[in-house]
Amino acid sequence: MTATPNYRRIAVIDIGKTNAKVVVLDAQSGAEIAAIRTTNTVLKIGPYPHYDIERLWAFVIGALKSFAATPGFDAISITTHGASAVLLTADGNLALPVLDYEHVYPIDIQEAYDRLRPPFSETFSPGLSGGLNVGAQIHYQKSQFPDDFANVRAILTYPQYWAFRLTGVAANEVTSLGCHTDLWNPTTGAYSSLVDTLGIRPLMAPIRSAFDALGPVLPRIATEIGINTPVPVYCGIHDSNASLLPHLVENKAPFAVVSTGTWVISFAVGGDLEHLDPRRDALANVDAYGRAVPSSRFMGGREFEILAAEIGQAAPDAVDDALETVIDKGIMLLPNVVEGSGPFPGKTKRWIGDASASPAERLAAASLYLALMTEACLGLIGAKGPIFVEGPFALNRAYLSALSALKGSDVIALPGSTGTSQGAALLTGIRPAAATASQPLWAKLRGLQDYRQAWHTALAGG
Repeated sequence: MTATPNYRRIAVIDIGKTNAKVVVLDAQSGAEIAAIRTTNTVLKIGPYPHYDIERLWAFVIGALKSFAATPGFDAISITTHGASAVLLTADGNLALPVLDYEHVYPIDIQEAYDRLRPPFSETFSPGLSGGLNVGAQIHYQKSQFPDDFANVRAILTYPQYWAFRLTGVAANEVTSLGCHTDLWNPTTGAYSSLVDTLGIRPLMAPIRSAFDALGPVLPRIATEIGINTPVPVYCGIHDSNASLLPHLVENKAPFAVVSTGTWVISFAVGGDLEHLDPRRDALANVDAYGRAVPSSRFMGGREFEILAAEIGQAAPDAVDDALETVIDKGIMLLPNVVEGSGPFPGKTKRWIGDASASPAERLAAASLYLALMTEACLGLIGAKGPIFVEGPFALNRAYLSALSALKGSDVIALPGSTGTSQGAALLTGIRPAAATASQPLWAKLRGLQDYRQAWHTALAGG
């Protein structure tokens, strides 16, 4: 990328499924120099569960206003979670609320959609629960709320909706379209047949590059924020692809990236699409340059939140020290803590040998579980080379050690921020900052291969 010396600081709007934040990054170092965070709430009222868009908008504007003078910013970029589309009326308002992708539709609606969706060989998008396929969301909204849907004049992917609010320019972008929507064909780089099946091609906003500046902040919003010079707003990117982008710039294939947050999403850079199994949540994502990337996922961050709340706290050192004890005792957790996704569909959470386990041992077993799930995901996509782990799991030493020992690969932890904000900032043309990475970890754990075999045997028998 070409350096852009005119940009000293980049504001990034970063909306995850669980939390949202606005950060300001130093353009030279990539350091986060200011940040404000909030929870991302789901409203359980109205026609279906939906995101509190106006609360998020007020949060974004308030954060930008607070940063306008100090530390200041020269450009705005955007990243959000996937599996969301926004339906707009002619005047730019919401035609229907922005649907929470975890909402599960009645069985007759699910079956009707299954008859419409293209085959995996066209979209490389597996059939997922609820609205994780954006096509399923649009089918549900169109079939169940026809009067409201009749008012739709534009359909936007989620990062681009926030860019639209700031600039008035409507756009779609391939990293969000290529994120298991059923709407994109990654081998042709064009919309799938579902767009015409649903009759929505005229409604789809123009496709723009994630790297495009869509326009300056609208004058009335600039006045509200308190900025006096034109500030460009970049098109935006799906959050896991934002995490991937710095690695694409800095590293040579093959390598793997494990991006951790609410979801744990694994990317096999340099892999191919030939052996992906849609029944096990393997799929193709599309990177910021429009290239298909073999990917797999499970809801690991959400699972660990649930487990930590059940188990309670223990010192990280105690959890690390408990790893070999857990392996020796055969204390293990089987999937799935959160059902509906991941490499082992149809399985229900089950503990083995944990009756007298301490909190540290149970947390160590939970970390082993997450490492085993990640290993399975990496295997499904044929990942090769070093493994970069970023996000919260980069601070979980038990997880990192177990993953390295299971894969027999170097694991490089990238602690600190999730990487989504830094990746989104690269859309403005700045150079990627040197990552603050740990030394490559290559671990061995006595008895782990036998433990792994026992885990898979128990899984097959359960």
